Amino acid sequence: MDALLLARAQFAANITFHILFPTITIALGWLLMFMRWRWLRTQDGAWLAAYRFWTKVFALSFALGVVSGITMSFQFGTNWPGFMEKAGNIAGPLLGYEVLTAFFLEAGFLGIMLFGHGRVSERVHLMATFFVAFGTTVSAFWILVLNSWMQTPAGHEIVDGVFHVKDWGEVLLNPSFPYRFAHMLLASALTCAFLLAGLSAWQLLRGKAERSAPKVLRVGLTVAAVLIPVQIFVGDLHGLNTLEHQPQKIAAMEGVWNTEKGAPLLLFAWPDGEARKNRFEVAIPKMASFILTHDVDGEIKGLNEFPDAHPPVAPVFWAFRVMVGMGMLMLAVSWVGWFLGRRAGWRPERLPPTLLWVLAGMSFSGWVATVAGWYVTEIGRQPYIVYGLLRTADVAATTVPSPMIALSFALYLTLYIALIFAYVTVLKYMAEKPEDVLQPNAVEAAQAHAAGVLAGEERA
Repeated sequence: MDALLLARAQFAANITFHILFPTITIALGWLLMFMRWRWLRTQDGAWLAAYRFWTKVFALSFALGVVSGITMSFQFGTNWPGFMEKAGNIAGPLLGYEVLTAFFLEAGFLGIMLFGHGRVSERVHLMATFFVAFGTTVSAFWILVLNSWMQTPAGHEIVDGVFHVKDWGEVLLNPSFPYRFAHMLLASALTCAFLLAGLSAWQLLRGKAERSAPKVLRVGLTVAAVLIPVQIFVGDLHGLNTLEHQPQKIAAMEGVWNTEKGAPLLLFAWPDGEARKNRFEVAIPKMASFILTHDVDGEIKGLNEFPDAHPPVAPVFWAFRVMVGMGMLMLAVSWVGWFLGRRAGWRPERLPPTLLWVLAGMSFSGWVATVAGWYVTEIGRQPYIVYGLLRTADVAATTVPSPMIALSFALYLTLYIALIFAYVTVLKYMAEKPEDVLQPNAVEAAQAHAAGVLAGEERA
């Protein structure tokens, strides 16, 4: 393997590991805000217990997201120095804004969330939760601005091969940003919803956290059941935008080699890059054109229109089907689960054990869909790092030998596999022993403190 391919694989491994944790924390912050609000409204200790438990999950996920993000940024200097040399005038400020406006906000108020119980008022604690949730969303905003600009560049000029900003408004609101931002926020909400439902189902199967688990299970299934149809709608809009601005990516996603009207939807195929055709096709006639153009005879440009500038077909083709397939499975499970849960009155003893086992098994299904979607996005942009303007090969380091990249790549993979195993193991331990996470009498003490503070505020 040459240095370029190894560098791409290493960055892919880093971003694959990193994206897992922001995908949880972006939405979990707002769900924590909801749990905290419900506790203040109802004074039901189950909501406070749920809030305290999931705050610990947030902190664990946040920590791993920070660590993996730092190692990912190092690679801009080691493996991709040309990117910052050519696009640093745009990428640098956006990454800086993310740190200044979002990361410090999250990190600062997270301390109050974790250690402020009994030390600050309920209103201050609620405010801290809000700022952490807001910080995660602002962080996603800046990162998605940069990624979207790399996909659909706008608001710039190129002088002597270097990108300069002409209009920050156009950079921020580039053609694909609204769709990518909405798509990512919804993906985070769905990932978090299934994690909530899955861990709660596991707790019920193990007879733990009986009071809080049914409430969290209901929240997770409700969020998933409501938002998956919204995600499908946003995904359709995103697809129309991609067809307009990145037709090569759409052609790879659908396995379309020759430009055609009324293109079929391939349920299964084996893309053959050398022969430039698909083998073993199972297709629905004209359905791809209908989905992508809303016209059964709509035209889709084929990959042969872009002989030297289209992405590798097989990874994009299969990643797209994994994403869609997992999304459809999540839709079915969430709707069936919500129906069965409502019929059972969300009472633990009446919930079908089969449903609980399915939900527990799908705890990380959102990760699968999200990673597959990111592969479609990033591999589908190739061979460009800034779409249509700057090729990936032109910004890769030329002085780092392949063996050095291969060694660091192997070390990264080993470490990431170990960390993923440790993360899942810790979550399992936390779910099975919530009393160790919450500490004895911690919830009761917090309830008593909160009641006193609220009573004092009412008298004031």
